[in-house]
Amino acid sequence: MTIRRMLLTVALSGSLLTLGAQTTATVADGSVLTLEQCRDMALSNNKNLRKINEEIRAAGYQKDEAFAAYLPAIDFAGGYLYNQKNISLLEKDALLPVKTFDLQKQGYEFNVVKNPMTGEPVMVNGKPVPEQVALLPKEAMTFDIHNVFFGAVTLTQPIFMGGKIVAMNKITGYAEELAKAKHGNASRDLVYAVDAAYWMVVSLHAKQALAESYVNLLDTLSHNVGLMLEQGVATRRDKLAVDVKLNSAQVDLTKVNNGLALSKMALAQLCGFPIHTPYTLADENAECLSTLAPKYSDIPIDMNEVYARRDDLRQLELGVKIFGQKEKVARAAMMPNLALVGMYSFSNPNVFDGFKNKFSGAFSVGAMLTVPIWHWGGNYNKYRAAKAQTSAMRMELEDAKEMIDLQVSQANFKAEEALKTRRMTAANLESADENLRCANAGFRDGVMTVDDVMGAQTAWLKAHSENIDADIDVYLCDVYLSKVLGTLNTNK
Repeated sequence: MTIRRMLLTVALSGSLLTLGAQTTATVADGSVLTLEQCRDMALSNNKNLRKINEEIRAAGYQKDEAFAAYLPAIDFAGGYLYNQKNISLLEKDALLPVKTFDLQKQGYEFNVVKNPMTGEPVMVNGKPVPEQVALLPKEAMTFDIHNVFFGAVTLTQPIFMGGKIVAMNKITGYAEELAKAKHGNASRDLVYAVDAAYWMVVSLHAKQALAESYVNLLDTLSHNVGLMLEQGVATRRDKLAVDVKLNSAQVDLTKVNNGLALSKMALAQLCGFPIHTPYTLADENAECLSTLAPKYSDIPIDMNEVYARRDDLRQLELGVKIFGQKEKVARAAMMPNLALVGMYSFSNPNVFDGFKNKFSGAFSVGAMLTVPIWHWGGNYNKYRAAKAQTSAMRMELEDAKEMIDLQVSQANFKAEEALKTRRMTAANLESADENLRCANAGFRDGVMTVDDVMGAQTAWLKAHSENIDADIDVYLCDVYLSKVLGTLNTNK
């Protein structure tokens, strides 16, 4: 049951495979890898981290884009238009009356046709008939607009946008910091996963050697009981009991071997090299895992420093700031907007030379003011929604701080518990070794039964297995405590 219990840790190997896809790194067959090398390879090859790096670059570009809103925008628009008909200002040829200067009246008067008999103006349709007229032909007032080319170059300089441009620049700056904090948090998660996989391999390698030693003990006992059975000093029941125990131990050894292979594959996948590459970990052959001292410190924990180091908390703080700036963007929609506008427009035909078929244009300069007056509360409700989102994010931040307090306390207690457990299991080893020695000596002297020896062997296996678990748990608790304190090193 002790060996089967320790095999439950192999389940973590499969879950680590889903942490993130990797690129393929090169590791020579039989290489000896340290924990730092495994961390470096994982940080270099993890595609999730590469994706976040691209998000950081994108956030930087968006920051530059937001800054460009401070500067004048220059645009060009142009087009071509074909018209079926020309424009004519006259329906037909026009006759315009002509005035002449009258010296007596000192002014211009129309000369009208007069009746020679009566001397009265000749009237047609109730209007006097002019004596002279000017001909205005329809053709002269017809303009060719079959092919029209037009365009304009505009310059727009924002002067006051209600604070929206400033807020957007701050939002993009916070977004870039947010992407960097996300990268740091993902790096720590990856390093923690690599450490867990690394120490799992070390643990299973130690338990593999332990399981082999246990099989050898049972094999020796089976051989001795077989000799005693031939001499008639042992029963067949004793031989069968030992053989059943030996078969069970051999099956458990096979499971340990398979679990170790899977754990090595999981670590290889995290590090980014082919999972079937044979390699060895530097701590696999450590004679005593207890000699690897953890990095615990008795210095009191300053939670304010922890908050400052935690990237996940930094993300929430930046989220509060971003939503605060979104409030200002929403408020800007209720404020006047003022911009300076300059334009050079041109066309062919142009209106400056009597629709002559050539390009000509002119400059225009002005200002544009937009004042929102009434939108049925739409803009104000948008502002209130932004304020509510900021409040919700601020509450989430406070809740996260409380959870981090609890997380740090739990990790600290777990670390202290792991150290105490390691000291206790280390103390039990000597008793288990002595108990097994006495059982073997008593069995040789005939004062101990086979069941007594198997019981001592089982106790010996349990003591050593618990000691390995306790040693590994010390390092796992150490790296977890470093993670929750924000001190886990992720530098390559």
